[in-house]
Amino acid sequence: MVTFLPSRPGRLADVPSFDRGIGGAESNVACVLAAAGHTTRWISRVGADGFGDHLVETIGGYGVDVSCVRRDPDRPTGIYFRTAGDRSTDAHEVAYYRAGSAASAMSPDGVDLDAVRAGRVLHLSGITAALSAGCLDLLRELTAPRPGRPLISFDVNHRPGLWRDTHGPEILLDLARGADIVFVGEDEAEEVWGITGGPSPIREALPEPDTLVVKQGARGATAFCRPPAGSTDTSRGQSCLPQSPKGPGRCPQGDGGPPARAKSRVGAGGRDGTPQAPGRATPPHPAPAHEPALEVDVVAPTGAGDAFAAGFLSAALRGLPVRDRLRHGHLMAAAALTTPGDLAPPPTRAHADRLAALDDTAWGRLRLGPGWTQADAEADEEVRTP
Repeated sequence: MVTFLPSRPGRLADVPSFDRGIGGAESNVACVLAAAGHTTRWISRVGADGFGDHLVETIGGYGVDVSCVRRDPDRPTGIYFRTAGDRSTDAHEVAYYRAGSAASAMSPDGVDLDAVRAGRVLHLSGITAALSAGCLDLLRELTAPRPGRPLISFDVNHRPGLWRDTHGPEILLDLARGADIVFVGEDEAEEVWGITGGPSPIREALPEPDTLVVKQGARGATAFCRPPAGSTDTSRGQSCLPQSPKGPGRCPQGDGGPPARAKSRVGAGGRDGTPQAPGRATPPHPAPAHEPALEVDVVAPTGAGDAFAAGFLSAALRGLPVRDRLRHGHLMAAAALTTPGDLAPPPTRAHADRLAALDDTAWGRLRLGPGWTQADAEADEEVRTP
């Protein structure tokens, strides 16, 4: 959807003008992954209007394959307005105009499921799960256990303002249990499911996913990662990313595009549901890995969660250990935090790898400010330290 960013802090009623941008959890992840050098595809539905043109052109400009995005002649592109404040504060306001949007019309019958399932990783979000009953049907179809499905990455992304009934928490828990990789905030788990006591109780409630990442704000993030089949080395947290038997593919519609490895923006919506485990075995878990967050001079907090997920997935796709995946998540989040919009130029892969490889003491001393991603990866002044 198109995002309107305020020109100054204050209530929506008081802000005189807004700058246009792009928004959407899944498309954000796709753009960051593409900028980090991965082949990505975004699958969605937008209106046959100027805002739809803007979304397709801008997201495609990041290097994302948009050939499978469908244009709806009867429904508009969704838009939303937000204030400049952190969404965790009471002063934060968001005005969604998504009811009846083109994206809300997605369903299993209206999306090319072969194109959606063609990549190694399919990234989904709980935001899309709140848009419509048809979107929820689509998300249930995509998270259902079946032979040869891609690895399912699911960000809970609870947005209470989008849910129109009281079943959102149960639906999100059900969808998370059907995924392979799950991202959820510690405070989010308390808000949605009433789970308190830290990451371990969240893992107890979600034993099914092979990888569970609990984001803990300024304290960092904790990852629970089940080893791949046949692996016994849990000392550093191996990649935990089994290879999908399904190879990359092209979208039959449109003019083709590059093969997909990580795809985004497929939907979900609002239907009664109770938690249902996907029925796969859940062997014992190794000890969790925790990495502290970086000290960052924050410009704007939006987009950091999506950037974290993209950084984690990027490192996982490269087969890096759990510690490095968490650190790449923190680095991508720091890139988003130090820019005003949802999307930010990420550090080069060599730059991020060098920072992620620092020892614990040096990692703890890093402080990142605006412009750090553009610094020469080998320059002494690339980061400011206390």
